[in-house]
Amino acid sequence: MRLLRTFVAVADTASFTIAADRLNSTQSTVSQHLGRLEAAVGRPLIDRSSRPIRPTPAGERLLGYAKRLLALQDEAQTLLADPSGTSTLRIGVPDDIVTSAMSRRFAKFAERHRTIRLDVTTGLSRDLKKGFRAGEFDIAIVKEVLADGDTRAIFPEPLRWFEANSTAGWQDPIPLVTFPPGGLYRDVMIDRIERERRRWYIAFTGNSLGSVLSAVEAGLGVSVLPISTIGTYAVRPSEVFSAETALSLSIYAWEVGGPTGELLQAMTDVVAARSSGVGTV
Repeated sequence: MRLLRTFVAVADTASFTIAADRLNSTQSTVSQHLGRLEAAVGRPLIDRSSRPIRPTPAGERLLGYAKRLLALQDEAQTLLADPSGTSTLRIGVPDDIVTSAMSRRFAKFAERHRTIRLDVTTGLSRDLKKGFRAGEFDIAIVKEVLADGDTRAIFPEPLRWFEANSTAGWQDPIPLVTFPPGGLYRDVMIDRIERERRRWYIAFTGNSLGSVLSAVEAGLGVSVLPISTIGTYAVRPSEVFSAETALSLSIYAWEVGGPTGELLQAMTDVVAARSSGVGTV
């Protein structure tokens, strides 16, 4: 790469003397570097007989590649010199927990700790809990029926059956709006409706909270959802069933000190505020 840098300097300046100044080197060293590069490629790269000197046809062909290689080298050196992202904090959270408030906390933490790269993953609580136990996450928030003993904080997650504001009532079979198989709310819904010995069918399956709420709002069916997630959607509590038992919103972390502990506390504060703001619907 040093030989290529010398060649580019000579080609760009059309002068051994000016190239030496640019490289903070001597003219003899520049000549030696160019001679070594020409020996390596097996042909002359600079026409020394012309005035001003200029690249030979082979030098012209090499020049573009040389500049691209040098640019890549400079980019790599700049990347490695930047301390940002030298360590990673892996976070796992349910989709509806990544609110604007939580995202702002993530952004603020990243701004304060430039050497730490945040890697945030959303998913089903079942998968997040499994990933945390497997060491794939440093901090995880999961929704579950019963929290483990090593949880760092627990908050209630009240649930209700919801339907569209325009719904007139439901007759069997009851259409259900659900998440994919394995989703906790889906399991709660099917377990309850089976216990009540009601007939039902899956009317809509959504991969995100927004798609499920939109389907309920449109009147496609009923769904069990956390009260905290309803927001401005045109839905209301359904009388098809009474309220479900609240889930546990559990926060897990392997460490509680240093930057991990700082982020853990920030995330806990957001969840606590979210939980305290949930009233009856």
